[in-house]
Amino acid sequence: MAPLVHAFDWPDRVVVGTIGQPGARSFYLQARTGKRIVSVGLEKQQSAALAEKIEEVLDELMSQEGNPASVPATTPVELVDNDPLDPVEEEFRTGTLSLGWDPSTAQVVIQAFPIIEIEIDEDQDELELDLTDVEPDEMLVVRIPVGSARAFAKRTLEVVGAGRPLCPLCGMPMDADGHVCDPSPDL
Repeated sequence: MAPLVHAFDWPDRVVVGTIGQPGARSFYLQARTGKRIVSVGLEKQQSAALAEKIEEVLDELMSQEGNPASVPATTPVELVDNDPLDPVEEEFRTGTLSLGWDPSTAQVVIQAFPIIEIEIDEDQDELELDLTDVEPDEMLVVRIPVGSARAFAKRTLEVVGAGRPLCPLCGMPMDADGHVCDPSPDL
């Protein structure tokens, strides 16, 4: 059966945001067009990697002779979005993300696929699994123009960086209620 595709070709809004306090935050990728909102759960590291890769793609496109995709060097002021997430109803937890470029529309394409759990029979060897037939039940596909992509990446990196401060000695996150430092032997 074909997967349910939550497609947003020209969304009104696409952001990564969080719910909860630093140290216990849940990250979400959220897309909205009109009243239609889709939210998928992400890990902090997935959020950071996605934003960093978008920046790389945009910088590479911008460096092409004449900047044919009109990629802005910085986030256009009118595209800055510091608002909180819309109400969140998680569609799925993201297992895999993919990032692409559609030159026909000058859009960055983000695809999020859910974590897929595979049941293995007791008498089945894991090496015998044929994963080519494994298809997700649903997926999120968001297509955003270059200016919005630049704004998305900037906001995402700010959200990721807004967590707990790191200990200058051991590099581990420090909680508001205290921190037991366990510096590495190299320090």
